[in-house]
Amino acid sequence: MSYKKLLTLVAPLLVLTFFAPGTGSAQESANCLACHTSMKGRLKTAGGTIIELNIDSEKFQASVHGSLSCTDCHMRFTDNPHATPGAAVPAEILATSSKISAKHTIDPVAAAACSKCHKETYEKVLNSIHGKNIAEKHQTDGAFCLDCHGSPHYIVPVKNPDSKMSRKNQIETCGRCHEDKKILEKYNLQENVIPSFIESFHGRKLHLGHTKVPVCTSCHNYHDIKAKDDPSSPVFGNNRIETCGKCHKGANEKFIPAITHRPPGPIPHYTEKGLIVLLLSTFAFIIVHVLLEAFSDIRDSVFRKGRKE
Repeated sequence: MSYKKLLTLVAPLLVLTFFAPGTGSAQESANCLACHTSMKGRLKTAGGTIIELNIDSEKFQASVHGSLSCTDCHMRFTDNPHATPGAAVPAEILATSSKISAKHTIDPVAAAACSKCHKETYEKVLNSIHGKNIAEKHQTDGAFCLDCHGSPHYIVPVKNPDSKMSRKNQIETCGRCHEDKKILEKYNLQENVIPSFIESFHGRKLHLGHTKVPVCTSCHNYHDIKAKDDPSSPVFGNNRIETCGKCHKGANEKFIPAITHRPPGPIPHYTEKGLIVLLLSTFAFIIVHVLLEAFSDIRDSVFRKGRKE
């Protein structure tokens, strides 16, 4: 066989090899989804945990993880759904899974598998105030990946308006914990920060659709969130000068006390209410004045016409 003929036969195979590397993953996911897309309802484990059995295949394939194989995360499983879970798992993933097992009781390996692709980010989360609450204190209510980004099967990019961490949805996502009275009491958090943000200048601009106004992560960072009294926190002490300075050029020590989650107190509150009443009263006076003027003109026109007749 000539060299040209051999190249003609081999070239298409090479193209398929290099440009269709996910065929095996896609087939494996298809095998899992063949059942899980038709399954309905939930399964309750012996420990009382509820597992959602149904997976929306269209939403999964449109998510950022749509190109992954199911066993890329569910590493204890194989492509045989009837086999007992027990596939080999890398030691590093096992070590990580043991740290977060209090939080993820069903499949801690799958939760730890995030670190395969997001290693640097994962380390930041584990060292954050949220991550330490889980890994060191073994608390189950600490925020972790899925609490912020939602189901791993349906995660979309943060810039997508449907993302739970998008600018539009972020306050509500953080508020699920930071407005929870039980969590506020348990961790001795003195203030409910969500209402104060919503009532702030930043919160109101966000409500009006401003695209550059700061939200939670703008000041507190994304994954490496620290306690507000941690010297490395961007909102600790004079660190706020640099943090505020990202938007407010020239921010100084006199400027930063104005940016706070503390309730404004009675004076600003009643001053705002008073100004609202004054504004509404002014508009009401103008409207009544115009109506009286119109009535006066109509009355004079009618009476004058009657007198001339």
